[in-house]
Amino acid sequence: MSELLAKLPSRWSLPGLCFLLLAGLASPHGASAQPAQPAAIPVGTTPAQKRPIERTADFVGRIEAVNRVEVRARVTGFLEAVLFRDGESVKEGSPLFRIERPPFEAAVEQARGALESAQGTLQNATTQRQRAEDLLRTNAGSVAVRDQRVADETAAQGAATTAAANLKTAEINLGYTEIASPIAGRIGRTKVTKGNVVSPDSGALALIVSEDPMYVNFPVSQREFITFGHNRVDAGTTGPKVTLRFSDGSTYDQQGTIDFVDVSVERSTDTVLVRAIVPNPKGKLIDGTLVNVAVHAEKPVDKVLVPQAALIADQQGAYVFVVEDGKAVVKRLKVGAEAGAYVVVDEGLSGGEQVVVQGVQGLRAGTPVLASPVAPPPAGRS
Repeated sequence: MSELLAKLPSRWSLPGLCFLLLAGLASPHGASAQPAQPAAIPVGTTPAQKRPIERTADFVGRIEAVNRVEVRARVTGFLEAVLFRDGESVKEGSPLFRIERPPFEAAVEQARGALESAQGTLQNATTQRQRAEDLLRTNAGSVAVRDQRVADETAAQGAATTAAANLKTAEINLGYTEIASPIAGRIGRTKVTKGNVVSPDSGALALIVSEDPMYVNFPVSQREFITFGHNRVDAGTTGPKVTLRFSDGSTYDQQGTIDFVDVSVERSTDTVLVRAIVPNPKGKLIDGTLVNVAVHAEKPVDKVLVPQAALIADQQGAYVFVVEDGKAVVKRLKVGAEAGAYVVVDEGLSGGEQVVVQGVQGLRAGTPVLASPVAPPPAGRS
């Protein structure tokens, strides 16, 4: 201060010096300067929409063939021919395997000869019984002889019946030498080749699965399934629709229908097995495949939707900025499933709020904003 005073002209008086000091205190650089108000930040907004949304729930299921048959031999013999190619489609009744026939043809002839012999014996016994009855009526025969002839006829009748059954069995066994497909479907690889001896104890010779339609089975918690309004599906009725998604994220182009809900809940997991039937005209669904199953509720519900571009997340969860009285206001949300370019809001918004979708970077709660409407993203497109 002494140096400043020394540099001032000698004509400055003490009152003039005081005025100079007060003017310096009142300058913009002084302590009493007012802070400048922040400028409003331009943002783009779109209203939160409220519209009907189809409710869905996702589960993991497994594809299962409606018909699944293990082809087995029903008689013992040498396998003479394999009549199909591994993996091909077969029709019901198509020949698959042929077992050597001559031994079974011989058994049929032997049984037929035994039947003819038994029929001859029966015919003779019948004649003898009739003769004994004629003699008894003329008092030329005895009751004992007549009774014996009746017994002989009955025994001959039993032998003929047994012979006829043996012939039928031999013919059935002969028919079993031709193994045909019991269903239409796709057959797997053969597990035995020509020249081997096969029998009922040989196990499955091949596996056939039907292809169209297919089942998909998936476990559902009892509580979750009740929320869709279907905890049972009666015979002859259908339940909610389902769509399938493969492991690569692609969606199957055919929609299925729930046709069965199991009658009991698995106690260890508190789930009930649900089954849907799905068309498979092109054979894309393969027995045993794991898929994602989306179950669609029958009636849509009104939900609030906001564009995904407006959604922000931090450690406390998801939120958006909305414009109220020219300022940015934080709205904490409980979000649900995605719906194209939108996300479903379960809690936090009631619909109609001006949600900030452009210019959210750098916004803070209470920041003045200059809102301009922007076109909302198209519905149903991600």
